[in-house]
This record gives sequence, C-alpha cells and structure tokens, in this order.
Amino acid sequence: MQTSAPWWAPEIHTRRRPALLARQRIAGAIRRLFEDADFLEVETAILQVSPGNETHLHAFRTELVRLDMAREPLYLHTSPEFACKKLLAAGEPRLFTFARVFRNRERSALHHPEFTMLEWYRAGESYERLMDDCALVLHSAADAVETDVLVHRGRSADPRLAPERLSVSAAFACHAGIDLEAVLPADGDNGAARDAFATIAMAGGLRVAPDDGWSDIFSRVISERVEPKLGLGRATILYDYPISEAALARPKPTDPRFAERFELYACGVELANAFGELTDPEEQRARFDHDMAEKQRIYGERYPIDEDFLAALAVMPAASGAALGLDRLVMLATGTDRIEDVLWTPLP
Repeated sequence: MQTSAPWWAPEIHTRRRPALLARQRIAGAIRRLFEDADFLEVETAILQVSPGNETHLHAFRTELVRLDMAREPLYLHTSPEFACKKLLAAGEPRLFTFARVFRNRERSALHHPEFTMLEWYRAGESYERLMDDCALVLHSAADAVETDVLVHRGRSADPRLAPERLSVSAAFACHAGIDLEAVLPADGDNGAARDAFATIAMAGGLRVAPDDGWSDIFSRVISERVEPKLGLGRATILYDYPISEAALARPKPTDPRFAERFELYACGVELANAFGELTDPEEQRARFDHDMAEKQRIYGERYPIDEDFLAALAVMPAASGAALGLDRLVMLATGTDRIEDVLWTPLP
C-alpha cells in the first residue's frame, strides 16, 4: 500500500522535473561526445539466452513459447556486454549504446531494478584510453548542466580535474591497512589465502562469516573501507584488480595475478567499470563455470552460458570496453540523493 504521493502526482513531478531535464541534456552531451569521436551508436536486444554469468548478479527470467508450444527460457539482460562484443566480432571498431538493463534483488538509494547503462568499446585500443574517455564523460556531463561540482550526501568532486589513478593494492594499503599482495590466492592455495585474508580483515574490525570466500572478504573491504574514501575532491580511477575479481577482463601481461580492470568513482559512488577485454573463449568458459558453481553454492541457481558469445570471442579483436551508470552520473551532477529522482517512470 502506497503511503506517499506517487511519482506521477503533478506536485511530485514538478519537483522532479529539473533533474529529469538535466538527464536529457547529459545524455545528449555524451551522445555528441562519442559521435564526434567516430563511435557508432547501436541498439542491443534486451532478451538474451543468458543474462550474464557473474556470481552476484541476478536476472529476471521469462519464456519464449514457440508455435509448437515448446518453451525456452530467456532473460532480460543485466548488461549489453555480450551483444556489444558480438558486434566487435562482426567488425564494428568503435561503438556505444544507452541500454536499459535489468537486475533483480537490487533496490536502494543507488540501485533500481531497471536502469540505464552507457557502454562503449574500442577495438585495438588499451584500457588506459578508456580512463581518458571517463574523464571526458564527467566533463561533458558537468558542461551540460553548467555545474562545477558533483555532489552526493555531503561528498563532492570537481568533474573537470583529471581523475586520480590508484591501484587496488595501493588503496588497500592506504585505506584499509592491508597488504593485498600478501593474501592473494595462489594455485592450490586458495584456502590458506582465504584464511589469512579473513584473519587480517577481522583484526581490522570487519565481519567475516564462516562461509565467506576470498572474494566475499575482498568485496567487504572494498565496500566498507575503500569505496567511501574514493572520488573525494576529484574522481578516482581504481585499477588493477586481482584476476579473481575480473570475470571478463584479460590478465595484465606484466603481472597475471592482476587484471586489466578499473572502476571510476566520484563522491564515494561507483560510476563505471571497465576492462581490457578477455578474448580467450576457453579461459572465459572456465571463469563462467567457476562463477556459476559459486552462484549455485550461494544462491541455489545458475544461468546458462551463451555459446554464441563464446564463439564470437574466438574471432573478436583485442578491445577495451566500459560500462557507466547514467542514472548515478545524473544524480551526482544534479545533487539528488535517490536514483528514483532521476528516472522518468520509477517503480513505486
């Protein structure tokens, strides 16, 4: 039972409308930014045979009913990534999309079950080039709404300053007092690494459950100790994640313990996630199988693997790609606290 006025009530819409108009201007500015850089805007299908195979992402399921009444499961995608990479395999060198994506079990001030993801890909270019793109996106968004500051819950960042670049290992040392490299899993040593990590995390005041794996502890350190310190004053690019925390990213050639992955933060809020893309289909299959086994262990379910995607990886060129939450960027550019305030028609 709804206890407050709905979003469509005229007085509520009047309050929300300035942020919604800002959203339109920001999206338009970003579109021009990519078009001027010779990117092609594409539209990807929302229904997919697999919604993605990351352990902690949850999808909405539906069914395709054929004329013979045979039924096949389909999913609303959690990201347009698989489709975009198939277009890279088809020969598109630079592409971007504003995709409506869907994630179940996610509802908070920063999460909504349906939201808009900006994704873009560069064939034959490094993931460091995407760091430069992220800075330009922030600058364009600020120009579109004529603001000099991004704001969220008392934290602020200057969108025109070059983002700080901080490795994950340095962030753990600086903000959590943890030597991450000392507890990285090694082949055949995952249990010992997990236990050592748990001991250090608990000594630092973090809660660790008996069934938490290494990745669970890593995520808790990131969310409770590191994220709140990122993107203050200016944006932060957090780069070089442990290879276990980068499901679709390629290993760093100079240190395969880490992956070519970075995340963009502003005001303590994660805005974007980027990869130097993995193009080895057998390695990708092994990672999917591992993550789906974890999903089965934790949640009692798993999603199918998109065999067509793995086939496309075999011919996809070396590339880098990024995904940015448009709604969160609009929130920070307009100083709003809840994601519903920048969605035209949010769920009640």
